[in-house]
Amino acid sequence: MTSQTAPKGAVPAAVPARVPTPDQIRRAPKVLLHDHLDGGLRPRTVVELARERGYAGLPETDPDRLGGWFRQAAGSGSLERYLETFRHTAAVMQTRQALVRVARECAEDLAADGVVYAEVRYAPEQHLDAGLTLQQVVEAVDEGFRQGERLAREAGHRIRIGALLTAMRHAARSLEIAELANRYRDSGVVGFDIAGAEAGHPPTRHLDAFEYLKRENNHFTIHAGEAFGLPSIWQAIQWCGADRLGHGVRIVDDIDVHEDGSVTLGRLASYVRDKRIPLELCPTSNLQTGAAASYAEHPIGLLRRLHFRVTVNTDNRLMSHTGLSREFEHLVNAFGYTLDDLQWFSVNAMKSAFIPFDERLAMINEVIKPGYAELKSEWLFRQTASTSGSGRAEDGPP
Repeated sequence: MTSQTAPKGAVPAAVPARVPTPDQIRRAPKVLLHDHLDGGLRPRTVVELARERGYAGLPETDPDRLGGWFRQAAGSGSLERYLETFRHTAAVMQTRQALVRVARECAEDLAADGVVYAEVRYAPEQHLDAGLTLQQVVEAVDEGFRQGERLAREAGHRIRIGALLTAMRHAARSLEIAELANRYRDSGVVGFDIAGAEAGHPPTRHLDAFEYLKRENNHFTIHAGEAFGLPSIWQAIQWCGADRLGHGVRIVDDIDVHEDGSVTLGRLASYVRDKRIPLELCPTSNLQTGAAASYAEHPIGLLRRLHFRVTVNTDNRLMSHTGLSREFEHLVNAFGYTLDDLQWFSVNAMKSAFIPFDERLAMINEVIKPGYAELKSEWLFRQTASTSGSGRAEDGPP
């Protein structure tokens, strides 16, 4: 029985409740698969880069107020205002120096949040306004990630970052971006993605890119099932051959939960679960876009209970005012998840990463599992301290 189905108070008194503290969640080794580079800038960095470039379009120039504006606009329920947030971040990410800085700070911020492996995605075609080539964009971002990894290591954190190159589904450059991802696959790029509005822009419009990547034995994920529903998921899997589903939260539309608590899976949901197709779920972002009314009602609870290949992600850290630790905190509060659950999510994500099998296995066995074992041992020592005679220590040795 998973933690969210266990009745409250069912744990014997002798066993400590292993609901992790915020500090333990932060220190837990975490894996992030769905994070947008242009959705994770520091507000101060946006202000400073806008000043350097002469961009006067920001709604606020005070970093704190600007951060608040991003959060309010992203959560307003207005698609126009939500998309406006990315116009501002993209506007200040048009030079090599800006891209290096943003990527470097991204790596540092994720590492400080306890992320040990991340795949961060961005669309090279959106950073060409100041004359950079696609190749120069990729090389600048890679340089920034490597700098950030080094600085994080010097600060006592470990992180490895791979890039996902994204093509915009409303544009016509997907094959070109797929070829770019393949060209740099041994230089920091681990896969390909398409993103943008699902409605009216089905993934099947980009079949040539997906067929090319499959011929090259390369990896790709597809934004699908975030808002448009089951047809988007079906096309991404059965027509395009996606390795993972970006979001995929609407797979719950193919799951019936009956009054007695029993569950019936439709054929698409059964296929996704049986084939262990990873779902890149982003709880806070999903709340902002209306996929769920609250964390407690988010489909992740049901999908985790049914043992889908669920992963937890941030999507856009700036717009959602979040980080991976904060996402886990929300889930712990909503579902009573334990360190065992957090480890399950983290191992799921690492199994689903686009790096070679032996490297994924090493991360699981040498970083993730030992990290969670150390956190779990804290409960044992805490329990020992609380049950041993505290008066003995005060009385001194016998």
